Amino acid sequence: MIKNLPPDQRPREKLLSLGARNLSNSELLAILLSTGSKEQSAISLAESILSYSKEGLRFLTDCTVEELSCIKGIGLAKSSQLIAAVELGKRIALTTKANNYKIKSPEDVTALLMEEMRYNKKEYFNILLLNTKHELIAVENISVGSLNASIVHPREVFVRAIKRSSSAIILVHNHPSGDPSPSSEDVSITNRLIEAGSILGIKVLDHVIIGDGVYTSLKEKSLM
Repeated sequence: MIKNLPPDQRPREKLLSLGARNLSNSELLAILLSTGSKEQSAISLAESILSYSKEGLRFLTDCTVEELSCIKGIGLAKSSQLIAAVELGKRIALTTKANNYKIKSPEDVTALLMEEMRYNKKEYFNILLLNTKHELIAVENISVGSLNASIVHPREVFVRAIKRSSSAIILVHNHPSGDPSPSSEDVSITNRLIEAGSILGIKVLDHVIIGDGVYTSLKEKSLM
């Protein structure tokens, strides 16, 4: 048990004396878990989580409560704690970057969203809402699931842009395969949204597809 460890080896005490950066992944997870189970300490449970998937720590970026609960000793309460902590981390990172963030290229888009979207196991379709200076107003999620015209409807896209007084938008979605090569459906949806935006006076500047550490810009590929 953690309480039987010397004080300088207990995760919480190490954090207080050395700072969070000096803790291992299992020690940080153990602090989030707070307690262990009858058979395992919080550190042992944390190590079980990290070894559960070949993805290691990446597993936590897009796992579900049900998946975490399959690990012995991890119930609904602990699963919820971990998922909430990961989600807060994502939101803090995005909020920090969003302040006065100006989009000048696809690289700016991927710098903002790559780490959040590259590990998603489903396709997430987001839009970046921009002002007249192409500064970021907000990132809005439009849909989750396989990309098709029925779930990415112009109405759902542009109602967000109109509400936030956006003058331009950038489309962003991920390919869970890790390969950002655009499909014919990706190109078709992009051109459909460009047409709708031109009627409303809201320009679609680009459609960026995010893979695993790589991306494709439809604008750079002259596909829009």
